Amino acid sequence: MGQVATQAAGRTVAGAGAVAEPLQYLTFTLGGEMYAVGILNVKEIIEYGTLTEIPMMPTFIRGVINLRGAVVPVIDLSARFGGQPTEVGRRTCIVIIELADGESRHDMGIIVDAVSEVLEIPPAEIEPPPAFGARIRTDFIAGMGKVAGRFVVILEIRNVLSVDEMAALADAGRAGTPEAGD
Repeated sequence: MGQVATQAAGRTVAGAGAVAEPLQYLTFTLGGEMYAVGILNVKEIIEYGTLTEIPMMPTFIRGVINLRGAVVPVIDLSARFGGQPTEVGRRTCIVIIELADGESRHDMGIIVDAVSEVLEIPPAEIEPPPAFGARIRTDFIAGMGKVAGRFVVILEIRNVLSVDEMAALADAGRAGTPEAGD
């Protein structure tokens, strides 16, 4: 694999009035489209391996992995965006994302077709999300970064990986399943 991004240390937040510096994003492909996620959310990138499936979960929750003793749920981004489940290929990998939820932190994996590179995108080169016409929900898009004459979809990862929304969808899936003996 050779590409591992670990950014647990050195996280700083610019104070009010600070000059807007370029922000770093991990870019990856999914269904032929280029997406990006803020590098400060990326814990690591691992090779696609064996997943343990969980019964009666939405199709976009592919299962869980054991990451150094921790159970980490793995989300299929393609299915989360309403498309077909990702077909695992040679370059398919799992990006481990760390999300802060108040005092606690959660790790979640996202399946991507291939990791591309880490890019710096200046805030002046980021357009607001489109009001319509996007292939994914607009609340999943933080902005559209202009890189080398083309757009990269910058994900609003907190919305994409909303634990509350996914739990509600999983509960709805279980509620719609007939009980044994019905």
